[in-house]
Amino acid sequence: MTVDLLLGLQWGDEGKGKIVDVLTSKYDIIARFQGGPNAGHTLEFDGIKHVLRTVPSGIFHKNSVNIIGNGVVMDPVVFQKELEGLEKFNIDVKTRLLISRKAHLILPTHRLLDAASEASKGKAKIGSTLKGIGPTYMDKTGRNGIRIGDIEMDDFKERYRALADKHQAMIDFYDVDLQYDLKELEEEFFTAVEVLKELTFIDSEEYLNKAMREGKSILAEGAQGSLLDIDFGTYPFVTSSNTTAAGACTGLGIAPNRVKEVFGIFKAYTTRVGSGPFPTELFDEVGATMAKVGNEFGSVTGRARRCGWLDLVALKYAVQVNGVTQLYMMKGDVLSGFETLKVCTAYEYKGERINHLPYNIEPENVTPVYVEKKGWEADLTGMSTYEELPQELKKYIEFIEKELEVPIKVISVGPDRKQTIIK
Repeated sequence: MTVDLLLGLQWGDEGKGKIVDVLTSKYDIIARFQGGPNAGHTLEFDGIKHVLRTVPSGIFHKNSVNIIGNGVVMDPVVFQKELEGLEKFNIDVKTRLLISRKAHLILPTHRLLDAASEASKGKAKIGSTLKGIGPTYMDKTGRNGIRIGDIEMDDFKERYRALADKHQAMIDFYDVDLQYDLKELEEEFFTAVEVLKELTFIDSEEYLNKAMREGKSILAEGAQGSLLDIDFGTYPFVTSSNTTAAGACTGLGIAPNRVKEVFGIFKAYTTRVGSGPFPTELFDEVGATMAKVGNEFGSVTGRARRCGWLDLVALKYAVQVNGVTQLYMMKGDVLSGFETLKVCTAYEYKGERINHLPYNIEPENVTPVYVEKKGWEADLTGMSTYEELPQELKKYIEFIEKELEVPIKVISVGPDRKQTIIK
């Protein structure tokens, strides 16, 4: 049996959670392969909005097993609150959610380190969500990290103390004004660890490969977006893990030749949260309208998202790096009402016109080259078939397909799982 991947192709917030929720009924297992609790997935159905931080988006479907893979970093405190939020929906989390022993733990001092590091950078800060994710991945690659499996060890608290004391010295080194009560944070942490112990820990790579041998279907779910990948994103304004297709292999222990379909999710326009270059960003009323209509605020952080026209140069790059086989376009409904739409098809880069994403896309190096497309007035939110969509939107879709050489199979016309058109 093979594995299908679902990935974001922009700077995150593309609507992956909704699509995983829509697709879940087709899969036996939903597995999250990277990222931490800064990456919230928003799902909306039956008139209720759900925000997930660490739990895979298949948790609301009774027939699917949900796995938090080894590539994920987990904050027990955030995770406990997430579980409490699911309690009112009578979800049997203990049987439907499994956690890899190799997933790393975010300690309270990781969060403090994150804040101290960002504060020390002043105007050069990278826009961290201050969830401790970067420092946790640094400990992982530095071979200092504490993992879920360590919770089962007799010397867990000793391991914790050694790493926390090391962090304390690093926080002191930054010499910034950081107000905190570590004892209080640690009490909260260890209480949450006891809750975590009630769930099932697994050797996830063995579990998933055994599932494949048994013919089970698996959907690997990514967080953030491809342009935030630690290697292929707009470094250093990136996340700390591999958000691209390759990350699913290392984040779950699945061989590359087991991957079949790669579903690439993108918005009909572009957004970005935090710092970093954004060639098609709009600073006018059009950008403000996109943000308002699209409700462009982070599901976990609440931070406002920067908005701009669709960037096909960046999108083509993400399609190539991930080997995308199908495209899903989200938030087409947000563009209703614009008389003219712009699409970036090339960059002017240091006096030369290019069609690929260069090493540096800072504004002093890159100017977007646009083509204009006619907009549409129709309200898409009540439409349920491709035939109903306005002709201008169909032409917009066909133009994108031609440029990217990959078919758009799904068009989302609203936040609810029912507002999804299969092409």
